[in-house]
Amino acid sequence: MVGACSAKRRERPGIMTVMAVDPKQQAEEIRQAAVQEARLQTAWIEKSAQEPAQQQEWIRQNNVIYGGLIAIGLVLVQPFLTVTGLDWSAKTCVIAFSVAIPLLAALLLINYQETFRRRITDSLAVRVTRSLAQLLAFTGVFAGFWHIMWPAGIAVLASGFAAMMVHSAGFFRLEQAARAAAKGAAGAEPEPRPAPEPAGSQSPDSAAHQVPPAAL
Repeated sequence: MVGACSAKRRERPGIMTVMAVDPKQQAEEIRQAAVQEARLQTAWIEKSAQEPAQQQEWIRQNNVIYGGLIAIGLVLVQPFLTVTGLDWSAKTCVIAFSVAIPLLAALLLINYQETFRRRITDSLAVRVTRSLAQLLAFTGVFAGFWHIMWPAGIAVLASGFAAMMVHSAGFFRLEQAARAAAKGAAGAEPEPRPAPEPAGSQSPDSAAHQVPPAAL
């Protein structure tokens, strides 16, 4: 009788508890988690931007960018110096670089001063000029390649946007890895231990209770 009851119990299927999940609530939780992660990432990037080593790296990268754009502009504009009739693409290239090259030269001089002072300037005029100079230089490159062959102009435009996305993806991935490494290093730090007492030193309580040899 007992064996039959136990057999029936073993044959009885288990009961699974199913909890209903609201899709809207789940989507809202995922969105909030993504927003929180983006805020933490932004705060980490802003914090790392104030580090002297990061600022020195940005100064070196800006030196390469400014010098490279000035060299490209001089190469592209040089053939148009002796040409009398210019089409719209050639005129756009010349006008864009005629404005961009002086601005890039000024930014390059500012970079030398930043290298000397080991910090990046926080001037709004410099930030606006940097964006304007790079935009004009890219416009001049696009117009110059379009003047040579229109598929080349489209190709340099598409590759330029792809390069921006690749640079952004690589930069954020590196910063995420640096943030994870910093968290791991902070979690692995051992708790500080009290320094051992030097030999022969006694606490005030033990010294008070110690019986002098003369009393014995």
